[in-house]
Amino acid sequence: MSRSDTGKGRGRRIVLWRHGQTAWNLERRFQGSTDIELTGTGVSQARRSARLLASLKPDAIVSSDLSRAAATADELASITGHAVTRDPALRETYAGAWQGLTHEEIVERHGEEYAAWKRGEPVRRGGGELETEVADRAAPVVLRHADKLPGGGTLVVVSHGGTIRTTIGRLLGLEARHWEGLGGLANCSWSVLGEGARGWRLLEHNAGTLPEPVLGDDD
Repeated sequence: MSRSDTGKGRGRRIVLWRHGQTAWNLERRFQGSTDIELTGTGVSQARRSARLLASLKPDAIVSSDLSRAAATADELASITGHAVTRDPALRETYAGAWQGLTHEEIVERHGEEYAAWKRGEPVRRGGGELETEVADRAAPVVLRHADKLPGGGTLVVVSHGGTIRTTIGRLLGLEARHWEGLGGLANCSWSVLGEGARGWRLLEHNAGTLPEPVLGDDD
């Protein structure tokens, strides 16, 4: 965040960090709310990223209670000494019949539903949650914890790709049909929201290195 941002509002920052790799990620299986653990590579990713994020000196850590996110959060907690608050409201989207299917199987068995979702239509994938319902449960949790931060403080939220995207969309005030415009996050990558004069704004997206100040006319 740039120096000028710290003078706007309270200058708080939210880091939304996706969990490390799982076996289902490698197999391109839709995980949803299924509780899948990290692979060895996923643990290594979490440890590397935790060392970077610890240098931001976060004030608090909140995490989904699913094991892949919880284990990722624990790597940062072990460095910072902060306790992790686990909240099921930060779980990934429940997608019913889609869960456990590969991408190819979803397209084959639920092609029309998949196409409608990609067009930005409100779809209960596999009979599960709407993306707006995910935002309804997750975004208030993030805001509640952000409100507890000191001026200039940093909150790390450890969650899942879909939940992070919907939460960012909601916090930025974007219409739900535009949320797909936010690209996905790689395993253990993160996005950063900063507090400006007109609310939250996206400073970094799908990052794997530390945020740099914005130096220029748009800072």
